Amino acid sequence: QAQLAESGGGLVQPGGSLRLSCSASFTLNYAGIGWFRQAPGKEREGVSCISSGGGITYYADSVKGRFTISRDNAKRTVYLQMNSLKPEDTAVYYCTLTTCTRTGYIPYGSWGQGTQVTVSS
Repeated sequence: QAQLAESGGGLVQPGGSLRLSCSASFTLNYAGIGWFRQAPGKEREGVSCISSGGGITYYADSVKGRFTISRDNAKRTVYLQMNSLKPEDTAVYYCTLTTCTRTGYIPYGSWGQGTQVTVSS
């Protein structure tokens, strides 16, 4: 069964950094991937996505300039480097198969367990 697994979350102080990983059990060469997050009491929202070849990326306004998405198809992994973290970035982060364009994204894969990111002093 094709699966994606998120990892790399944790507790970090404001201004700190984390790198999340989304590891696949299948080849990612033809798959766009998106990162999403859900904070307590809020709707799940898109954070960033990357096209299958890596040539197209998209970022939500709230994370532009702070987060960077990248992929290593040989390792079947998509990364989300998160810098200058803020308390409002606290959420469970998920990755899933996503159609990614420069103006937006459409998730179409299933949702995994996610990885918790907590930004607090």
